[in-house]
Amino acid sequence: MKQCTVSGAVTVLLPAVAWGMGTSPPTDSFSLLSSLFQMGAALVLVLGLILLVYYGATRLMHRVPALRPGSRYIRVIEVRPLEPRKSLILVEVGGEYLLLASSDGNLSLVKQVAMLEEGDIIEDSNVKLPFATVFKRFKSGSGAPEPPPRTV
Repeated sequence: MKQCTVSGAVTVLLPAVAWGMGTSPPTDSFSLLSSLFQMGAALVLVLGLILLVYYGATRLMHRVPALRPGSRYIRVIEVRPLEPRKSLILVEVGGEYLLLASSDGNLSLVKQVAMLEEGDIIEDSNVKLPFATVFKRFKSGSGAPEPPPRTV
């Protein structure tokens, strides 16, 4: 180990010793064409390795049942965070919808939700319209949406 360190220091500090006393370091003439060819070959090699790893990973995922994409029986429909470590999770298990609560490592069933049809889904009323749409409404004369009535 000590010998490797000494020889490395000699090579860095005394380049004439590294090349031999009577010889001079090789002089490389810069060639743009050879540099481009070398860079292209390296790029092809790296892209080939990436594709090979991708192919192997997808083959492995289809062989291992736990890693298969698209589970047939369990789907996470939606996750709504409430606080940093608390959230509500809507899960479909075998055609039934379950509302789960997740908090600090605990998972508990809140409610079994009746299955909703596609037309029964209630749209979110807090959806904000793009500014261009609101501006066009205001410009056309229909005006901005009226504020809700005040209750006292």
